[in-house]
Amino acid sequence: MTMPPLTMGIEEEYLLVDPVTGDLAKDPPQALFDDCHAELGDHVTHEFLKCQIEIGTPVCETIGEARRHLTTMRSCIKRTAQHYDLDLIAASTHPFADWSGQRHTDAPRYEKLDADLQGAIRRMLICGMHVHVGIDDKDMRIDLMNQMRYFLPHLLALSTSSPFWGGHRMGMMSYRTTVWDGMPRNGIPDRFESWGEYDRLCKRLIMAGVIEDSTKIWWDLRPSANFPTLEMRITDICTRLEDALAIAALYQCLLRMLSRLRRSNMKWRVYPRLLVQENRWLASRFGVNGRLVDLGKGEQTPYGALLEEIIGLVEEDAVALDCVDELHHARRIVERGTSASQQLGVFEEALANGADEKDALRQVVTHLIEETAADLPDCGTAS
Repeated sequence: MTMPPLTMGIEEEYLLVDPVTGDLAKDPPQALFDDCHAELGDHVTHEFLKCQIEIGTPVCETIGEARRHLTTMRSCIKRTAQHYDLDLIAASTHPFADWSGQRHTDAPRYEKLDADLQGAIRRMLICGMHVHVGIDDKDMRIDLMNQMRYFLPHLLALSTSSPFWGGHRMGMMSYRTTVWDGMPRNGIPDRFESWGEYDRLCKRLIMAGVIEDSTKIWWDLRPSANFPTLEMRITDICTRLEDALAIAALYQCLLRMLSRLRRSNMKWRVYPRLLVQENRWLASRFGVNGRLVDLGKGEQTPYGALLEEIIGLVEEDAVALDCVDELHHARRIVERGTSASQQLGVFEEALANGADEKDALRQVVTHLIEETAADLPDCGTAS
């Protein structure tokens, strides 16, 4: 049994903001998108809301190649946005913007989504990161999806960047997941015995007229409808580029580890969906500051300890994939906190220094602008 190619592609969604007011750019000029498209081609696209912009890398052989593409793409969008007196933040929710005041992009696809999903889609003022990893064999793709479900909450916890919604602290590190749960056909995927079983499910939904194709199944992990990949969709977007690369590398390493087990006629235990869903909730609620349930032991364990166990499991895979530094960067995320932790810290410090809540939230946006640029060349620095 040969190993799958495990090539990689990363998609990220960003928010365009007014750096003076901190609010979202509700109707950014089309010229901004045209200029980005002139430089990045079809790797940059509109999203449902006009204040959003999405990128997708080409197929990458290594995490180093993904770094080069993401650096170029983030830098291009930031530089272009600044040309139009706007700026870029990578966060899964805006600290204070009102979703009801946003406009959706004028395009047939988005018009249909709006007509079909109504208030559910209009509330989607959220951004995420998706990672595709190449797995040619369809049945292997399904087998690895079944096993990979276990690790989805661990990836979510590392990525959290959405502690605010509409100007309020929501008591969660990833409030994006709660907003997203208002959409149909999402969350942790079901378990399937084969590609055939999965394909029959999709065809039944299509024949019933519920969906047009399998792209409308929005699970946290799914076989891509357009590429021979397994697409991880559970994570918030990371404010720092290096954090995004760490999570992408960890996902790639986990799939290689599971492929190794499969080649030796072994596999990771597949747990009931409800148990994985509970860890998903804990990850969105507490992030890396909390505990997840070690489903093998049946007890809650500090996230940092679980991460160390996972790193030990995939260390040899990181060596083989040339992403050891990126994998180990996950420890740095736990040590300093995710974007959500840092946003809350900025907010609380501003309040302690006498700012009112409105000004404190604007300071969070300023922080996000700086942090989004921190890992980009010639785009500013942040401590």
